[in-house]
Amino acid sequence: MSNEPAVRRYRPEDRPALDDICVRTGHAGGDAREVYPDHGLLSTIFAAPYAELEPELTFVLDDGTGRAVGYVLGTADTPRFAAAFRTEWLPRVAARYPAPAGPPSTPTEEMLALLHDPERMVVPELADHPAHLHIDLLPEWQHRGFGRALMHRFLDELHGRGVPAVHLTMATANVAARAFYDRLGFRELAVPHPDTVTVLGRPTERTPPERAPGPLGRSARPATS
Repeated sequence: MSNEPAVRRYRPEDRPALDDICVRTGHAGGDAREVYPDHGLLSTIFAAPYAELEPELTFVLDDGTGRAVGYVLGTADTPRFAAAFRTEWLPRVAARYPAPAGPPSTPTEEMLALLHDPERMVVPELADHPAHLHIDLLPEWQHRGFGRALMHRFLDELHGRGVPAVHLTMATANVAARAFYDRLGFRELAVPHPDTVTVLGRPTERTPPERAPGPLGRSARPATS
């Protein structure tokens, strides 16, 4: 086994690490474990279903010992994924995470409402950006070029499949993440959304000025997750 960090495909044994990364970066980029008592909730919405339903589009940053310390995951076809979330994923988790009985009144209930509404992912104005993604790294692995390496792996995979463009939704308050996405060529998309979130998108094809990263962790420009 290599002692060097490397981006690789997801393996089923990475699932606990995905859950941990997701909750430790789930509060506008910060640790959400104090916000959500069930530390598996965020991953059940934003990470695990992608690893289970589309593992071929799930990549992790391996720290060199086999441990995943970051990930990028998503789907090439958002409407198709939302349908699979409804019919295949939600029945697996609904007993543990039932829908709130009324309007959400706590952070957990807000997340449960999202879990039970996968159709929210299908936005007509995003039809020309059919893919979407989520990317997260543990804090100690940020600002070292690894986020850029993960993103390039995902974009190249989408481009190789003929997917023209990808979008993501981020917490508007996460200014560090926004700076990272801006450097990677993501631009704000004019779609309806609450002020608390921002929707960004870009083509999957790399533009000429966008150089491939050098040795992992030594990219030409600084990056964050």
